[in-house]
Formats: sequence, structure tokens, C-alpha cells
Amino acid sequence: MTVAKIWVFGEAAGDTVSNTTLELLAKARTLADTVEVVTAAGNDIAAAVGAHGASKVLTVPGTDGKLLGAPVAGAIAAAIEAGTGPDAVLLATSYDGRDVAGRLSVKADAPVITNVVDLVERDGALAGVEPIFGGTTNVVTKFTTDKVGIFLVRPKSFAAEETGGGAAAVEELAVPDLGASGAPTITNRFVEEKTGPSLDDAAVVVAGGRGLGEKDNYQLVEDLAKLLAAAPGASRAIVDAGWVPYSYQVGQTGKVVKPTVYIAAGISGATQHLVGMKGSKNIIAINKDPEAPIFSVADLGIVGDVHKVLPKLIEALQGR
Repeated sequence: MTVAKIWVFGEAAGDTVSNTTLELLAKARTLADTVEVVTAAGNDIAAAVGAHGASKVLTVPGTDGKLLGAPVAGAIAAAIEAGTGPDAVLLATSYDGRDVAGRLSVKADAPVITNVVDLVERDGALAGVEPIFGGTTNVVTKFTTDKVGIFLVRPKSFAAEETGGGAAAVEELAVPDLGASGAPTITNRFVEEKTGPSLDDAAVVVAGGRGLGEKDNYQLVEDLAKLLAAAPGASRAIVDAGWVPYSYQVGQTGKVVKPTVYIAAGISGATQHLVGMKGSKNIIAINKDPEAPIFSVADLGIVGDVHKVLPKLIEALQGR
């Protein structure tokens, strides 16, 4: 084991725990003697995280209607100062994860290693593996102090696997006086309406790019996705153009996906996009340019016009 104790920031997803939390637990239990989850989600996640290797759930009280960053970071920092905290904290690169990490960094006077895709041992300490130059090269970064290690990890970096353990024990963490930082409240939440599987967890993803030509042609991607029970995705180019919402974006500044099948329609394959999908099990690329970079990672490449290939594919599936 590399460290004695790791805390994983546990995030809720509806009535259960997020997949990213379970992914972090899978890695954490290979690195530490003790793995615990600190969360504002309450004890409802005790069974789920216990089945994935967590021995304890540490709940942060008083977060209802509040922004999570201040109370969670405050509680972790207080535990560290009291000598009962972890050697390292793993957080997903999510909105709440980044908020907690930033605040904890200030309170614990410790830096954060971001954009982590793996965790390894270096000279007896925990280090983060980070892709640079658009994902073409990895570097290993470790802390030079003995303070708590704070790591922000990309989703889909690890595979979530159950250990068969029982429900984790539940304890409550003390939250110190937060002052003005604990005052902000959540007045409203925007929940995007969607049908079909989530882009984050879909087994099949159909993504469209600038090669579709215009916004209305994205309907071809939507139609194919419905026929395949897939999630629709997009390149940054058409998100920036306003064709689809940001939540559809796959890539370095969007979502990282690892479906069983990824269909890239009219996507040239800029490095920024490849970072978000090259881990897919089977990649099918459709592009009229035989020199398009997307073909370098494709398992099956179709050199053709998406305006002709997609309708034919849709027609074939509808005829089944």
C-alpha cells in the first residue's frame, strides 16, 4: 500500500452514488490500507460505497440548500488539523469536486494535482499521472511536501468494481464555523430535459461534428442514436457554434466517454476531441476526408459523406 488512509469525496446521483465516486473507490482501495468516503449525501450511500470497498462513510451535516464546497472542505480541513484526517483526498473533476478541492487547498495550505488519469507510487509517495500536449504525452507529478495530497481525477479513468463488502459504517464529521463562506444558498437548479441513456454511461454513443454542415443536419445523429438506444454527443466545434448544448460535448473540455461503441460522424478528430473518446472499445469513424485524424484511432473507418452514409444506415436499421 502507498498510503495509510485515503478519503474519497462521495457525490450523489439521484437516490444513489455517482459512478465517478465508485471509480475513485476502485483505485483508492489498491493504494491505501483504509478507504473512507466523505460526503454531503447522507448515509443513503453506505451500502453502495461499502460494496465498492469503503469501510466508512463520513457525513457532513448542515448542507441542505447550501453550496457543498465550503462545509465539505471545512470539515475535511478540520479533521486534517486534528490529526484524524487522510493522507490523500481523491475528488472527481466535477463542479462540486473542483469547488471542494479549491477550498480545501486554501484551508489546508496544500496544492492540488489536477487532470489526473491515473495514480501511481513514486519514491514512496502518491503521484498523479496527467496528460499534456492535448493528451499525446503523460507526465507524473508528485508533491514535495508532507501535507495532504489533493487529486482531481478525470471521470472514466478507472473501472468501478464491487468487492462484495457490506454496508460501510456511518459517522458524522464536525463542521467548523465557516463564517461568510458558509452563507451562500442554492435558490434554483436547472435540470436539463433528456430522454434515452446518459452520455456519461451510455454503451453506445453517436457523435456529430462540423462535417454535418449545418445545425438542422444534427437531427441525423439524433435519429441514429434513438435507433441504437445510444446517447448523442458532439465535437466542441458544433457546441461552440450553438448547434447543441454544452452537455453534449465530448473532449478535453467536455465529457470523457468510454462506451462499447463510439460512432463519430463528420468529426475530423482534433486532439482535443480524441482525448475524450479514444478509450472507447470500438470506434467507427465516418468522414469524407481519408486523411482525417479520426481514422488514426478508428477500428472501422468509412470514407464517405455523412449526408449519404447516415441516411442509409438509418434506413437499414429502420428496415430490420
